[in-house]
Amino acid sequence: MNAVTYSNYGDSGVLELTQIPQPTPSDSEVLIKVKATSLNAADWHMLRGKPYMLRLDGGLRKPKHPILGADVAGTIEAIGSNVTNFQVGDEVFGDLSGDGFGGFAEYVCASEDVLVTKPSAMSFEDAAALPMASVTALQGLKKGNIQAGQKILINGASGGVGTFAVQIAKALGAEVTAICSTGKMDMVRSLGADNVIDYTQTAFKDIQETYDLVFAANGNESIQSYKRLLNPNGICVVSGGSMSQIFQALLLGSVVSIASSKKITSLLAKPNAEDLSFITELVETGQVTPVLDKHYAFEDIPEAMSYLGAGHAKGKIIINVT
Repeated sequence: MNAVTYSNYGDSGVLELTQIPQPTPSDSEVLIKVKATSLNAADWHMLRGKPYMLRLDGGLRKPKHPILGADVAGTIEAIGSNVTNFQVGDEVFGDLSGDGFGGFAEYVCASEDVLVTKPSAMSFEDAAALPMASVTALQGLKKGNIQAGQKILINGASGGVGTFAVQIAKALGAEVTAICSTGKMDMVRSLGADNVIDYTQTAFKDIQETYDLVFAANGNESIQSYKRLLNPNGICVVSGGSMSQIFQALLLGSVVSIASSKKITSLLAKPNAEDLSFITELVETGQVTPVLDKHYAFEDIPEAMSYLGAGHAKGKIIINVT
């Protein structure tokens, strides 16, 4: 089968289209014929092997998992003897980051417990956009104890996670203020944001409002900057952004939280079929719509990864595999 692989850390130039044997599912796995996949920041970080702590699990000197791609949507081609939830022919989607990735291939094996059934009215492209980004957004908002009527600030609102966070927060009854660049403001407003801040015109330090929850899906702001924007007993959840921002949340967040009623915490999202099913219901009822930025052919994955790494995506980048 065809797969896009890498044997050394680097930029998109280390990715190669190769022929490898088709995998065989174990007793608790299914074999998926991949129809579509999508790119996430996790793919970019794994490709580069940075931050270096990722290599503790992904391979110190070279990648342990040679095929990237966490999000997959496709059709089940075979099932293991212990699989009970799915049958051959079922259309499914899910996040394989806990299963060793593998979505940049024509076929991939996955544990049945990370997959959900794709609604017949949902396209494979929309399904592939959901798993990692939407679940990250939902888990981040839940970790921030989101409540209806709260005022929420979302930094990085135009990216893959951010576009879902805006819509999920609105679906849960929050008042949403979103931060993005000039060219993405109309798109973010169309997702339901009550207020939109153009970071090219208003510096982060000049924001005067305070919020019950700050969700940092992207950006390069200090923990103290986020703390300033929190109401008493407010919570900031950091799920993405620069390495500096993430490390500050990991290392300093607990110190800030102990010394104040305001809390700073980081999020390590995990694949969760129950959360993904909840998102699917929001999509089916029209409360959430995946924002698809660009579509690429399978052989153009290196180009798509370069576009992802440049940091200008509006929503999700989709790869049509078959």
